[in-house]
Amino acid sequence: MPAKLPIVKKPDKILRKIPRDVSVADIHSPSIQEFIADMKETLRQTPDGVGLAAPQVGESLRIFIVSDEAEEIDRAGGRRRVGELLPPHAMEENPKKLYEEREWHYYVFINPRIKNSSRKKLDGPEGCLSVPGTFGIVPRHEKITVEAYDETGKKFTRGASKFVARVIQHELDHLEGKLFIDRVKRMIK
Repeated sequence: MPAKLPIVKKPDKILRKIPRDVSVADIHSPSIQEFIADMKETLRQTPDGVGLAAPQVGESLRIFIVSDEAEEIDRAGGRRRVGELLPPHAMEENPKKLYEEREWHYYVFINPRIKNSSRKKLDGPEGCLSVPGTFGIVPRHEKITVEAYDETGKKFTRGASKFVARVIQHELDHLEGKLFIDRVKRMIK
């Protein structure tokens, strides 16, 4: 069974280090496959997170994952509180079926590279599991296109916009030794 990994917090130096690429041949290795499974389990057990980069769990590798919860947040207009993504009658019919209980799918990005980004940027709120209790407004490209390998070693290209694009850019920053606080326009209390 996958293990929950401890989240590395600022000022740990690994958060500022630029991680190494994973060789395509190593993607299928038991150690990388187990690490990805552990990352998924860690994010699954971290209710405030929708993305997680390898440096955040102490590994200097160019890997991050994004929960499809980010897509659901986009569809819901940015709302994320318990029950907000369910129709009101669903909560009345089955109050135990809370939003957080859903099993999310995780997209795996290995050795990601930005292929294209929009000129238009949007300001939006961000926080980070590695910088707990801190939030700020960060400008991010409205749309991006990323090329990466998935957990099977297949190369793919993915476009994203809105919140999903924000999450991907946030995680890409972790792979460049940057934190959202490096880009913040203003802090939020």
